[in-house]
Amino acid sequence: MSLLDQFRLDGKVAVVTGSGQGIGRAIAWALADAGADVVINARRRGDCEETAAGAEARGQRALICDGDIRDFSETIAERTMATFGRLDIWVNDVGGSNEKNVRLLVDTPDDVFRSQLELNLTSAFQGAKAAGNRMVDGGVIINITSGAGTRGSPYTGPYAAAKAGMINLTQTLALELAERGIRVNAVSPGPVVTEAFREVLGVEDQLDALARTIPLGRTGTPDDIAGAVLYLASPAASWVTGEHLLVAGGRTQRAYQYQPKAAPEG
Repeated sequence: MSLLDQFRLDGKVAVVTGSGQGIGRAIAWALADAGADVVINARRRGDCEETAAGAEARGQRALICDGDIRDFSETIAERTMATFGRLDIWVNDVGGSNEKNVRLLVDTPDDVFRSQLELNLTSAFQGAKAAGNRMVDGGVIINITSGAGTRGSPYTGPYAAAKAGMINLTQTLALELAERGIRVNAVSPGPVVTEAFREVLGVEDQLDALARTIPLGRTGTPDDIAGAVLYLASPAASWVTGEHLLVAGGRTQRAYQYQPKAAPEG
């Protein structure tokens, strides 16, 4: 068996929450490319159907479990077991913020803070629990977190606090589940241009300005993150657990204030 064969997932079943579009869809398709059957979850049925069609075009089976992930992980896990008879990989990709107001933490209403924790942290806990209790012969849990969880994050405090919790959740689960052969890791995307990202950031010149703050000179793509997840999900990473992988073009915490040389005029 060659090293490249270690990236195959033939015969495995993977759940990817938040896989209706963007990064989650790219992850689902990458796992399908590697041979895994996939379970698709998102709130909008139409988005799920598009992702499922892409997985099936890659020769894999796809199960749609549309619905809000909050308090829904057990249902997804049960349907996965009923359909495929196994559950090998669980990717917690659901997350983000639909809060449109920018405010200080001390000005944040309690219900907004709780909502961010439920969407980004509690849902990951519920997903990991649902998966871990059904993985009988090892398995992989991957949490999609954020660099915001590794530093102070003014004006996005609830989101950043939830993502910091996800990183700790990852490390704790990795220690607790290691003796059962279940690996748990986290991936933190840098600025990745998705549909949702464009809605927040807006016009193209702002994207260009953002790209200039990244040492590798460009914003990320969903496939950049999917590649990292595929590695961590595969046997190639069989000796990796409890890790937090930042995929951000060199935009680390220490390089956050990176200032490139001025672009030439003309």
